[in-house]
Amino acid sequence: MKIGITFDLREDYLALGYDEAETAEFDRPDTIAAIEQALQALGYQTDRIGNVMSLAHRLVAGDRWDLVFNIAEGLRGFGREAQVPVLLEAYDIPYTFSDPLVMSLTLHKGLTKRVIRDAGVPTPDFLVVEDVGQAEPPGFDPPYFVKPVAEGTGKGVTAASVVRRREELPPRCAELLDAYRQPVLVEEFLPGREFTVGLIGTGMDAAVLGTIELHLRSAAEALVYSYQNKENCEGLVEYRLVDAGADAAVRAAEAIALKAWRVLGCRDAGRIDIRCDAHGEPQFIEVNPLAGLHPEHSDLPILCSRIGMSYQMLIRQIMASARRRITPPRATGGFGRYAAYPRLAAAGK
Repeated sequence: MKIGITFDLREDYLALGYDEAETAEFDRPDTIAAIEQALQALGYQTDRIGNVMSLAHRLVAGDRWDLVFNIAEGLRGFGREAQVPVLLEAYDIPYTFSDPLVMSLTLHKGLTKRVIRDAGVPTPDFLVVEDVGQAEPPGFDPPYFVKPVAEGTGKGVTAASVVRRREELPPRCAELLDAYRQPVLVEEFLPGREFTVGLIGTGMDAAVLGTIELHLRSAAEALVYSYQNKENCEGLVEYRLVDAGADAAVRAAEAIALKAWRVLGCRDAGRIDIRCDAHGEPQFIEVNPLAGLHPEHSDLPILCSRIGMSYQMLIRQIMASARRRITPPRATGGFGRYAAYPRLAAAGK
């Protein structure tokens, strides 16, 4: 099989003048190399495509792949993680991970929480602030946890994200609105244990890989899994594998994560962040359906290493899940769904 690889390389955007914060979610060259090496070791032929612009050029030029391994994050807007999936679906090319609807929904943390709350998944009280001057006061008491509504990799999360007094909330929201040009999510702050649950598979075939508990070292920013703590996790964060069989809180966290994964329609592999409230009860925080895949630096591969799963085996299972969605060409022949429209197929549109 010929496998294309779509990605956003951090160094490419830095060279164009974007800053560290704007490129925080993008990948390093060694991540792409690791994915490609794992795919080749599994017997696949690989082709590095690059970002959504490169994909568009290649598609128009007539290039095709049996499946695309997609880890492209995109640059702008709530739909940025959906851009590559949308193009690939337009050309009837299967790909790894979630579809455009899921990618757009889950990037917006406020909308995601509304969906999983309606499905009965426990999550802390929250408010989405779009304009400080028009914001309604939270219907729950401080302390609050405040962050941009559609960022990952801990962007916008610092020790200042924990707001302990109601009067301090508007200025903190104003700072984030100005810095990130998007709404701000205000949640009830959960002071308890923090877990990351790894998941593999799709729908009823999905399963929990395992769970790690995050412990911040003394030199880390306190209370929060912030951007700085994530970027320097090797020295600031301890990842402890925890056992659902021996720990009721972990067992509850894994049940919540699996239910949320299925409710949201996430596919192939990813992770869900869970934190416990003051009573020790786990609650959904957020989902990452396009989890980082650096072999030593990203949470999901770190979790896999703790349970004894090799990086190559993780990639194998992702591919096995995605390949189940490959459908044979129509009986009339031609290019996928466009078999009945020969002019469109010939034009590669």
